[in-house]
Amino acid sequence: MITSVLVANRGEIACRVFRTCAELGIRTVAVYSDADEDALHARVADAAVRLPGASPAETYLRGDLIVKAALAAGADAVHPGYGFLSENADFARAVADAGLTWIGPPPEAIEAMASKTRAKELMGVEPLKTGDLTAGDLPVLVKAAAGGGGRGMRVVRELGDLDEQLAAAGAEALSAFGDGEVFVEPYIEGGRHVEVQVMADAYGTVWALGTRDCSLQRRHQKVVEEAPAPGLTPELEASLREMAVRAARATDYRGAGTVEFLVAGGKAHFLEMNTRLQVEHPVTEAVFGVDLVALQLRVAEGEPLDEEPPVARGHSVEARLYAEDPAAGWAPQTGTLHRLSVPEAVRLDTGFTDGDPIGVHYDAMLAKVVAHAPTRAEALRKLAGALERAVVHGPVTNRELLVRSLRHEEFVAGGADTGFYDRHLAALTAPSPDPYAPLAAALADAHGRSRFGGWRNVASQPQVKHYRTEPDGSEHEVRYRHTRDGLAADGVRVVRATPALVVLEVDGVVRKFDVATHGERVYVNGAALTALPRLPEPVARQEPGSLLAPMPGTVVRLAEGLAEGVTVAAGQPLIWLEAMKMEHRITAPASGTLTALHAAPGRQVEVGALLAVVQEDQS
Repeated sequence: MITSVLVANRGEIACRVFRTCAELGIRTVAVYSDADEDALHARVADAAVRLPGASPAETYLRGDLIVKAALAAGADAVHPGYGFLSENADFARAVADAGLTWIGPPPEAIEAMASKTRAKELMGVEPLKTGDLTAGDLPVLVKAAAGGGGRGMRVVRELGDLDEQLAAAGAEALSAFGDGEVFVEPYIEGGRHVEVQVMADAYGTVWALGTRDCSLQRRHQKVVEEAPAPGLTPELEASLREMAVRAARATDYRGAGTVEFLVAGGKAHFLEMNTRLQVEHPVTEAVFGVDLVALQLRVAEGEPLDEEPPVARGHSVEARLYAEDPAAGWAPQTGTLHRLSVPEAVRLDTGFTDGDPIGVHYDAMLAKVVAHAPTRAEALRKLAGALERAVVHGPVTNRELLVRSLRHEEFVAGGADTGFYDRHLAALTAPSPDPYAPLAAALADAHGRSRFGGWRNVASQPQVKHYRTEPDGSEHEVRYRHTRDGLAADGVRVVRATPALVVLEVDGVVRKFDVATHGERVYVNGAALTALPRLPEPVARQEPGSLLAPMPGTVVRLAEGLAEGVTVAAGQPLIWLEAMKMEHRITAPASGTLTALHAAPGRQVEVGALLAVVQEDQS
């Protein structure tokens, strides 16, 4: 019987596994990099072991150190979580060779399915050969052979881009999974990403726990997931379950796994099998009333599953809350997460707590918010409402995008495909600031100042303050007055004004504004504003053509032959920056000459750092 579990992972998934272990009376052990010393997962575990590493991102890929940590902490089992080494057969063997229980499938099953190329061969699907590709094969998808989560994936629509995208995908896969192998498969336009959760024991029982739809994606990484997948015919759903069970039986699978498909034109195309727990597993748990981590532990202990799986009930939807700016190319954000809370009616899985820093070393996901209801329409409404009322104070997030996505008519109708954000991103990210939010911020700040000379017996000029709404950057001027009766502003009646709450009557309607201030950033009903100084600081002048780092990160590579004095073309990729486990291309703003180059592979840069300068051709 398992008594102590080390989770070879971090953040939200480690906290998730620890929660189930605590409920079962199992002791927990965390591992952490130097960057994660004060992370939530390291704090909530019963014991924690530091993993030394050359860089924080590489730390969790050191299987030898993780096994040593498990033995030192007295753990008798290892749960891999997802990502990092979760689909590494050598790591699974090392755990077992050390006399520890591996909470996952057999290494042979991992080897058969963790490599996407071998998995396709097992299921009778042949990947494309890059050397034989023609224009008629396009578009194609370059994909990492190991791992998942959208990393190491690129869509290629022009043959001339193939070599560059193969190199980029391989570099990203090597960084994320320690394996740079990539392959190419047909890219099916207008397809839906549908998957089946399987759970298998050592006695031949395989459960197919329904379907999940994960089609709302950005950068091939899932954003919204739901169970069951809407709009499938009974015949197609039965076929998906049958293929998933067949994949599990073909590898003598044990534990939790996910078989993924692309559904288009009423047909299912096998993509891969992930031999681990998935990020989106909570929607299946909600619909089937199970704890998949508890089932993983049960199977690892040699216990059998029931002959038949539980019956599905209702519908569940999960949204991934990211620290990113969707309107700025999904750029990841860093800073301090001052506050994060959601209504109790929904489930919150997170690896952060109030006051935690959001760094550059790992994925930008802050939390998963999950709703369950008797029907799909009720689940969507419940989740959208909870996200709208959630308190998220810190860096820019995709919260507003999520709310709008859940209410978008195409998604509500069911059957949205993976191109959803390609079609609708501009509308979903269009700024819609509350015109009264800056006034509420100013009135909350002004509360009580009349006692120190704000009010005058003789009417004087109104008080003036300026705010910038984030992330769209629009600036607003606010005017208000201190009067004998308190604070006042034109066009509204100030019912109440305190530092935390402002109540205004607007056209006969009383509106409440919750206000929280963290430094110069003010949050009004969740909207972020920056208080601007009365006398702005002089702005340092940047040379025309300057390429600045859009986020903190690490320079991973430069364009071949890039050096001062070379000629570059407008839009040409020059520098690749890695932040939060994703690569971001810095391109030439115009055709011209590279007159300065400050970027070098391996260099750590802060946001706004000068990377290079391109002098535009004047001809």
